[in-house]
Amino acid sequence: MNDPPVPGAQSPAALGAASGRGARGILHKDWDRHVRQADELSRTPGFQQLRDRIVSCAAPRPQEQVLDVGAGTGLLALGLADRCADVWAIDISPAMVEHLRWVVAGRHVTNVYPLLASAASLPLEDAALDLVVSNYCFHHLDEEGKRQAASEVYRVLKPGGRFVFADMMFGWSPGDGRNRAVVSAKVRALAKRGPAGYARIVRNAFKVLTGTGERPATPEWWRQALEGAGFSCVSIECLAHEGGLAAAIKSR
Repeated sequence: MNDPPVPGAQSPAALGAASGRGARGILHKDWDRHVRQADELSRTPGFQQLRDRIVSCAAPRPQEQVLDVGAGTGLLALGLADRCADVWAIDISPAMVEHLRWVVAGRHVTNVYPLLASAASLPLEDAALDLVVSNYCFHHLDEEGKRQAASEVYRVLKPGGRFVFADMMFGWSPGDGRNRAVVSAKVRALAKRGPAGYARIVRNAFKVLTGTGERPATPEWWRQALEGAGFSCVSIECLAHEGGLAAAIKSR
């Protein structure tokens, strides 16, 4: 596969150092062991519908250069391939990247470039891209990591470029009604699984208390973070489940 034609791109061989530098603030998890699980999730109706919502909101154009942050097994990147000029698909997991390279080659897709890199350290020059998308990536970063990722996205976008992403958007504070509803729904769903579900509840509670689990942020937090990074026209839609859909524009 040829190196991607995005200005300032590093070759795949050069990206290991970049991904290592950007790993701070990312939830420690062996993503290489979750390729099959991620691929199966990407085939579920819920994730397929969420992909379609992101693509519709992003409104990609045929001439545009696009980046998919936390691409995983390629749900978004492959869905965008025939709608834009080129798609960079970055992920911090070597196994995810290798899997997506295999899929891209098998499908003879010539404009998707899976590369190893971190959301917090994008291997691109300033103002290189028209559109950045992401799906359920940022809750694996702590608050510092999320802010760093938002700043990196702002840096690599052209003036007028768009940033569209979906992610978990709730908090653990019981004082907020949406937080209570989301957490209660999760607990009820796990409890229906019986002993295994109750064990999962205990494990998840331990991770929350020790700060070692997923780190979702509220819609209000994301609005402040995006505006703090310099974005304008920030819009955030709370979805029916735990998630939210955010869109923002880099000011011209």
